Amino acid sequence: MIEETRTKAETAVLIGLITDEQDADQVKEYLDELEFLATTAEIRSVRRFTQRLHKPDGRTYVGSGKLNEVKAWMEENGGDTVIFDDELTPAQQRNLEKELGRPVLDRPRLILDIFARRARTAHAKTQVELAQYEYMLPRLTKLWTHLERQRGGTGTRGGAGEKEIETDRRIVRDRIALLKAQLRDIDKQKAIQRGNRGKLVRVALVGYTNVGKSTLMNLMSKSDVFAENKLFATLDTTVRKVVLGNLPFLLSDTVGFIRKLPHQLIESFKSTLDETREADLLLHVVDISHHNFEEQYATVKSTLAEIGAGDKPTIVVFNKIDAYRPAAHDPHDLAPKRRDQYTLEEFQRTWMAEMHGEECIFISAAARTNIDTLRQLMYKRVKDIHLTRYPYEKDLLYGDWNGELAEELPE
Repeated sequence: MIEETRTKAETAVLIGLITDEQDADQVKEYLDELEFLATTAEIRSVRRFTQRLHKPDGRTYVGSGKLNEVKAWMEENGGDTVIFDDELTPAQQRNLEKELGRPVLDRPRLILDIFARRARTAHAKTQVELAQYEYMLPRLTKLWTHLERQRGGTGTRGGAGEKEIETDRRIVRDRIALLKAQLRDIDKQKAIQRGNRGKLVRVALVGYTNVGKSTLMNLMSKSDVFAENKLFATLDTTVRKVVLGNLPFLLSDTVGFIRKLPHQLIESFKSTLDETREADLLLHVVDISHHNFEEQYATVKSTLAEIGAGDKPTIVVFNKIDAYRPAAHDPHDLAPKRRDQYTLEEFQRTWMAEMHGEECIFISAAARTNIDTLRQLMYKRVKDIHLTRYPYEKDLLYGDWNGELAEELPE
């Protein structure tokens, strides 16, 4: 895997664009998330810049005036790196680094860096390395600017560099082909493992990154899956056998989704997401305390559709109700309530009416609120799926289980 060379004390300036497709409030939200991504990558944000344009500038993404403003501020105040909230073209990245005199990252590259730091198993490392090389391939020209200093003599202007670039492109393409072959072998092994699990019902936890999936996984399965208040704490699929009442099933936790997820990662991680595609039931975990949870919900639904899991039976689990705080609302105000002023009860009534057949439940995994109710709901849904496969076991399963476990969960 491509190793990181950035230092832990690195600082960065963040840049976002207000366009016809994303307004100022959305850009602020996106930059908040970009700052969280930077913090996860151990980069400290020191300043934000935004600009309003109909569409990104084809040469430098932002206009020349804004670029000069950013450059002047960094020359006076410092800052090691510039991070843009959208994907930059290779030409834009080259032009920006030339103009600013500093390394330039875009959101996809930052997410790839985080994945590289988080990958622990051979499977995850292979997937991340493949995504890195596919991201790098069209950007190789800028990586070989050092060759300009090696040119000299008749007929060598442009020649040596071009030859070196073509050689490197061939090396990268060969590496990509090798990594894809390795992933195919790993996929075969994973498919055999899934086949060996028999016909147990499969339930998959899905959701935006950092919504509490791993915490819920630990709670439901009494396991010890790594959970942390950082983005992409989990990259590898974790599968645990869970027994509710006397009904066994498999529960899996996979990598979280995020808006503007690099397409290279979606492609390379499709094998990891096989657990989601092959699941019988999805638990879509949503952070109700996040002020823009509806957009996060929509992002996950869109990504699920992209990987071929958009039509799976789903229970929507609104997590972190203990952290939800509605904004103040004047009862004498005649204007309609804003979404951030809804109470949990109002949200529950609204979402229950809008879920188009998807069941909803409001819980707190951290405070263990409504966990027994969630277990009861899961038991009912898993039992229904199980009995379609094994109808002769109808009399063996509890008809009405209260959701309590035989053992106390560990503190």
